[in-house]
Amino acid sequence: MSPRVRLKRRRKSSPLTRVKSNLVGHDSHGIIQLLEYCSRIDRGHIVPGAPFEVERETPNTAVINGNWGFGFVQTEKAMRMAIDKARDHGVAAMTLHHQSHVGRVGDYPTMALNEGMIALVTADSGAGPKNAAPFGGRARRLGTNPICIGVPSELPGPVLLDMATSAVAMGKINLQRSRGEPVPLGWIVDKDGKPTTDPNDYFAGGAILPVGADQGHKGYGLSFMARHNDGVFISVYNVEHFRPLDDFKREMREFVEFIKTSPPAEGFTEVLYPGEIEYNTELKRREEGIFVEDQTWDGITALMEEVGVAEAVGKP
Repeated sequence: MSPRVRLKRRRKSSPLTRVKSNLVGHDSHGIIQLLEYCSRIDRGHIVPGAPFEVERETPNTAVINGNWGFGFVQTEKAMRMAIDKARDHGVAAMTLHHQSHVGRVGDYPTMALNEGMIALVTADSGAGPKNAAPFGGRARRLGTNPICIGVPSELPGPVLLDMATSAVAMGKINLQRSRGEPVPLGWIVDKDGKPTTDPNDYFAGGAILPVGADQGHKGYGLSFMARHNDGVFISVYNVEHFRPLDDFKREMREFVEFIKTSPPAEGFTEVLYPGEIEYNTELKRREEGIFVEDQTWDGITALMEEVGVAEAVGKP
C-alpha cells in the first residue's frame, strides 16, 4: 500500500476525536495517539475500514466483532446502536470485541446523555498488552480497564465519571516520559515492585498500581470485574422509560448544586462534580489553545513528511 493511500485511509480515523481529548485535558488520549495508531496500522494491529460485524442480536442486545478496526470508530457505532435500541425498548446492552484502542471512553456515554439517556461503558485490554498489577502483586496482569458513567442533567457541561481502575491511564505515563517529567509517587512500581517516580521504570518492566493507594483492593476489584467482557461493554438506559426526563435532569442539577454547597476542605477552592474539570478545561482551551509538547509535534510533522503531505496541509 502506498503511503498516500495509507494516509487517505487513516483520515477515516476521526482526528477530531483525538483533538477533543486534548480539549478536555486528556492529552494522553489526544493527538499523541496518532503516532501509535499509524504504527499499529503498519504492523497490522489496526485494520482501517474493517467491517462492523453483528454476530448476535436481540431487540435490546448485541454482540459486535470489530475485526480490529479503529476502536473509536467501532465503539461509536456500537454506542449509536445501543442508543437506538434503548430509544425503542428502554434498556440496551452490548459487547464489542476485537477492536483496537477506543480512545477516551468518556466520548461514548456523552453521546447517550445528549440523547437524554444514562450510559455505562467499561473497557478491557482483551488480547492486548497488560499494564497494571493486581493489588499485592508487581507483575502486569490487567489492563487499565476504565469505567465511565454519563448522566443527563440541566447543567451546561456533562455529568460524567470517566476513570481508569488503575492509578492512572498508561498514556499519561507515556506523556510524562515524552515531556521529560516524573510521575507522582503511587502511580507505578518498578520491575522489583518498588514505588518509583521515573516513568522509564514502567517501560523497563514495571507496572501501574490499582487506583486507591493503600486501599487499592477496591480499584483492583473494579478492574477485575471490568475485565469480564474481554473488550467493551455498553449499557444504555432511556430515562423516559422510567420517569419524565425533564424532572430527572432538573433533580440532577439540584443535586449538583447541593453538593457544591459543601465548604471546601483545606487545599481546595471548591467542590466539583464529575466531569466539571473537563468542561472547564475545554472552555479554557478553546480560548487559549492546546499545548503540544515538541516530541509529539515533531513526530506528527515527521509523519506528514513521510507520506508527502506536509506542504499540502501547511506544516509550520
